[in-house]
Amino acid sequence: MLQILELFGGIGSPRIALRNLGIPTKSIDYVEIDQKAVDSYNAIFANELPFKTQSVINWNLKPDILIHGSPCQDISIAGQKLGADKGSGTRSSLMWETLNIIKQMGIWKPRIVIWENVKGVLHKHMRKNFNQYLDEMEKLGYSNNFEVLDAREFGLPQFRQRVFTISILGEPFNFNVLKRQQMKSIHEFLENEVSSEYTINQPSMLAKINNDSTGFGGRLKKIDEYAWTITTKQLRCPNSGIVDIGDGKFRLLTPKECWLLQGYDVQDYEKASKVNGKTALYKQAGNSIPVGIFESLFEVLI
Repeated sequence: MLQILELFGGIGSPRIALRNLGIPTKSIDYVEIDQKAVDSYNAIFANELPFKTQSVINWNLKPDILIHGSPCQDISIAGQKLGADKGSGTRSSLMWETLNIIKQMGIWKPRIVIWENVKGVLHKHMRKNFNQYLDEMEKLGYSNNFEVLDAREFGLPQFRQRVFTISILGEPFNFNVLKRQQMKSIHEFLENEVSSEYTINQPSMLAKINNDSTGFGGRLKKIDEYAWTITTKQLRCPNSGIVDIGDGKFRLLTPKECWLLQGYDVQDYEKASKVNGKTALYKQAGNSIPVGIFESLFEVLI
């Protein structure tokens, strides 16, 4: 049975992918500080003992695969660009704790380490940290390769580009062998009947619909063939896109639609919705990693 360690685990995207592929998997531990995300995770995987909120500090376990998606707020373009320097105390600097965990394992190491984050890790203000991460992984015996992957290339109609770094005890991972999928129709993900509570009525947001200004805080984009990057909030500008419901009216994406656009199935969402409200469900979808990308990665890695 494959053993995985999920750091900054969110709602369990990699484990969902392994489940979908029919690969017997045990999460030897799952680490997440957001209690509401933990509640959703436990609801989805309700047949096992529940996990609790935990820190990644001073952890020492021995998985086959270690997966981490450290917080991105301090290195994203939309964020504060506080960086992720060692000892800086920013949320994004927690990426270094993954290295500490691997170092604490001693001679034994996980065969594969996967790190997902925003494209900001490749920008000039962050690149030195990214290069340092790669260098330190090499010192631990890993071969690294990374690629910007877009959810649209893996069946999901969502413009979401993220950097995936694969570190292996062996030959570098070849991203060219990944199985790409044709993007599905956005209509497979949108609900037919949606409550009027999602209709946009706020004057400040209505004014942004036909606003041609660019940049963060500019216009609200209409969803045509795909949604824009699923974010932690929809009642904001910009967001993940708006749906035209006719008669000059538009609505927000629902939490369920956001979960589906990240690759979760209806049953996953329904289980999580029994233990969490709308605000938390939006946040969890926005912080997640597209399931379809993990499916393609694991098909090659395992």
